Amino acid sequence: MALSFGGTAGAANLEPATLKAWDEYVESASRRMEQRLGPARTFLWVDESPDRLARVRAGEIVVSPMGPHSPAKVPSGLIHDWIGTVFIPHASIKDALAVLGDYGHYKEFYRPAVIDSKTIATSETKDRFSMVLMNKSFFLKTALDTDYESCYVRVDDRRGYTVSRTTRIQEVEEYGAPAEHALREGEGRGILWRLFGITRFFERDGGVYIELEAIALSREIPASLRWLVEPAVRRVSRASLSTSLQQTEDAVRSRAELANRKTGTGSTSGAGRVGAVIQDLRAAHSSR
Repeated sequence: MALSFGGTAGAANLEPATLKAWDEYVESASRRMEQRLGPARTFLWVDESPDRLARVRAGEIVVSPMGPHSPAKVPSGLIHDWIGTVFIPHASIKDALAVLGDYGHYKEFYRPAVIDSKTIATSETKDRFSMVLMNKSFFLKTALDTDYESCYVRVDDRRGYTVSRTTRIQEVEEYGAPAEHALREGEGRGILWRLFGITRFFERDGGVYIELEAIALSREIPASLRWLVEPAVRRVSRASLSTSLQQTEDAVRSRAELANRKTGTGSTSGAGRVGAVIQDLRAAHSSR
């Protein structure tokens, strides 16, 4: 999301006060997720509004900022917090987890924003993967080389969620050119300093809901450009999340259709172990 204004300003370094505000914001988002597991709370944001739910059930991808102010201003930075939901009929939570855990194919699922992706390590409790991100619409040669860790939490047979965060982000200048070089972490244009995401899965109503809250930390917008850039940042943030959910839907639909053709039945329900699901999909790819 924060890739939207990378061409508007010069260098900006990540300050301790900015990082402190980010850590506090992420902690608050994590607490909100824990509260959604309570008996009197809704697991999905989309269930908080009948109109919102009806639109999603009808096939619309609904995207909205979290809170009245987006992006939220913090010392020397901005926090972009957006949420969106998609409903995929005739698919299961198993299909969704298989796609979201197939990190090596993110470069195919999420092109052109993701130009490379790799699995680093997987385990029963935590996965690690990398991506190279680039927004070519601004004619920049700056890419982001990023590492992530992701944890899956199984709530019950029909519900689960993943928590993903960046562990490293480095700007790469002149990407793909002979002069290509990586900057140190926290240095550069400040296009994107941190990412944190919570993805919820709920299998019901003959399909699966996928709901993503994406939170990003970037540099602040210079005062002289704020009137022009802030509306553009909001538009691009909305479009970016909507596109990501659409691409996720396309990948999950393809996976579900492949599973249905193999079995001659609908997708099976139940999450099972996410590690086993991901292993099954990787085995299918390796046999191609």
